[in-house]
Amino acid sequence: MSARFYLGVDGGGTKTEFVCIDAAGAVTARAVTGTTYHLEVGEAEAVRRIAEGVSAICTQIDAAPAQLDHVFLGLPAYGEDSEVDPRLDAAVRDLLGHARYRCDNDMVCGWAGSLACADGINVVAGTGSIAYGERGGRGARAGGWGEVFGDEGSAYGIARAGLAAFSRMSDGRVPVGPLHALLREALALDHDLALCERVMGARGMARGEIAALATIVSRAADASDAAARAILAEAAAELVLLATAVRDRLGFDPDERVAVSWSGGVLANVSVVRDAFTRGLEAAGCTPVEPLHAPGYGAALYARHLAQQ
Repeated sequence: MSARFYLGVDGGGTKTEFVCIDAAGAVTARAVTGTTYHLEVGEAEAVRRIAEGVSAICTQIDAAPAQLDHVFLGLPAYGEDSEVDPRLDAAVRDLLGHARYRCDNDMVCGWAGSLACADGINVVAGTGSIAYGERGGRGARAGGWGEVFGDEGSAYGIARAGLAAFSRMSDGRVPVGPLHALLREALALDHDLALCERVMGARGMARGEIAALATIVSRAADASDAAARAILAEAAAELVLLATAVRDRLGFDPDERVAVSWSGGVLANVSVVRDAFTRGLEAAGCTPVEPLHAPGYGAALYARHLAQQ
């Protein structure tokens, strides 16, 4: 086969996108499967979804997996479990039939897309939150600690704070604002305590379902809910901290205006958070940069970048 194909896989907390490009960077195929977050769906299901996406791409370009020139897979939580990572890596090798691939955390996809693999930092605020940057070929990250004790500034973090505010409003610990009624309506609650069963009961909500409630917090903020506005302001501040932490880890000069971009639904769709985030970056001495490409395309760019090394 004379054509060269580079496949990028952007695994997220909600969906996984597969983008294939040619040597010139033109998109030749796309596919989408469900989340490959193995902590939620299990290792076997994550691998099955990767295989499903690779198969869909290969069908579109009329090629076998072994004919892909290089593949990059950015997977949720990859690099965080010394037992799981080798198993995922081996499974990918088996389904591709070659070793021209690399697995890493999905944070790399956001950076590679938003800055086209150039030096700088990308902050991801999607279902979870994490920042990743590179300087002179050296990478560093901050955040990505998961929903139990991390993911500040993410959709999950915003939703978690919104649910906490609901409980405080219900108790009378803080004044009741529009957020209370909006969450009751969205979750079809007959009474406030039904929230516990709805979120944590036997038929409770998955991580992605909880994260989706961030849109309710945003709506409440638009309706002048003081608690919701405070949650979004805090989210923006936490995302700025992720960026500056990576800047410091990479050893950028204090006077250097570091390029910082972003990806993920929160910063893409919630203008209140994005505006506060960019203002915070400027105040911290960074240069906000509009994303050049989406993470899925970034993963494909990185696959091509790896093949050229």
